[in-house]
Amino acid sequence: MRFDEVKDRRGTYCTQWDYVKDRFGKDDLLPFTISDMDLESPEEIVDALIKRINHRIFGYSRWNHDDFKNSIEGWYNRRFDFQIDKEWIVYSPSVIYAVSKFIEMKSKKGDGVLINTPGYDGFFKVIGDNERKLLTSPLKKVENGYEIDFDDFESKCKEAKIFLLCSPHNPTGKVWTEKELKKMIEICKKYNIFIISDEIHMDIIYRGKHKPILSQAGDYIDNIVLCTSASKTFNIPALCGSYLFITNQSDRDEFLRILKNRDALSSPSILAVIATIAAYDKCGYWVDELVKYTENNIKYVKEYLEKNIPLLKCEIPQGSYFAWIDFSGLGISNEEFQKYLIDIGGVAIMPGLTYGEEGRYFLRLNVGCSIKKVEDGLQRIEKAVNHILSIKK
Repeated sequence: MRFDEVKDRRGTYCTQWDYVKDRFGKDDLLPFTISDMDLESPEEIVDALIKRINHRIFGYSRWNHDDFKNSIEGWYNRRFDFQIDKEWIVYSPSVIYAVSKFIEMKSKKGDGVLINTPGYDGFFKVIGDNERKLLTSPLKKVENGYEIDFDDFESKCKEAKIFLLCSPHNPTGKVWTEKELKKMIEICKKYNIFIISDEIHMDIIYRGKHKPILSQAGDYIDNIVLCTSASKTFNIPALCGSYLFITNQSDRDEFLRILKNRDALSSPSILAVIATIAAYDKCGYWVDELVKYTENNIKYVKEYLEKNIPLLKCEIPQGSYFAWIDFSGLGISNEEFQKYLIDIGGVAIMPGLTYGEEGRYFLRLNVGCSIKKVEDGLQRIEKAVNHILSIKK
């Protein structure tokens, strides 16, 4: 593994590094922002891409073949002990595209779409721009993480047509248990709510075990769609490709009609297809090492804060490569803290307010990078905090 290697991503049209000014107002900040990694993808993926590129012909392509479907089936068997039906598999250009299409298919303008908050900011946008009503059920903060408030969840379900689940949950790193998933499904079934489950962070798990929602669906399985991708796990989002499990034949036909006929997107990114096949067929060992590395990075964050910046708190999440840092002890606003982080620390970290009001006193620090970058980032945070404390004296 080369996870300790620091590689300069600037000059590659990289959102996190080259365009940090777009969100944070300044160039030359050390970024811990968008959820991609500063880590090289596995060698097997790179070799497969080079082989295809060296062919030098890049005509239209297909995803609906055994190589692609078998790789996905094998991954779910090995990693999640879950046997899928390969007929469920449908390609999509991205997870959020698939989410958007199913919001269109399963609700009307003005209908309610329920999410848990704090929540992935892309959900707010896709719900709002589809002219649906955003419904939120805030997660309850507990000693070592978060829990769903099922009383509130059920009350919100009475207004909803769709429940948009994030599993594992971004930004908190919550990994849902079988019991929790079954209760969500039971309540959604009671109120005839369609479930869209975004499971793109499914492979980065530290505690517990990821359970694909379809494995817990029982007789409600045709009212659930699972959307995911190899992109987060293997750091290949710029290749643009994802897939869905659509168990219901009529829904599958309708999604493919929209993909092919209306939106003209049926020819996939061939590099994404090839990368997914190589990843799932050959790179399980790499994911095992990645999980160890990113968990150690988050442990380092927690220990560093406890020793050097005790007013900031961080618990080890159950999954995902984000440290969810509570800065409420500083007694300042999200906007003030961001100003000091940028102007004094020279560091760009996603403000928790991006993920809803419940994240107002949090930062989402992306640790999908070398430990050297994590160390540098924490020193910059400490510099900003010390400046804040000196002003308060």
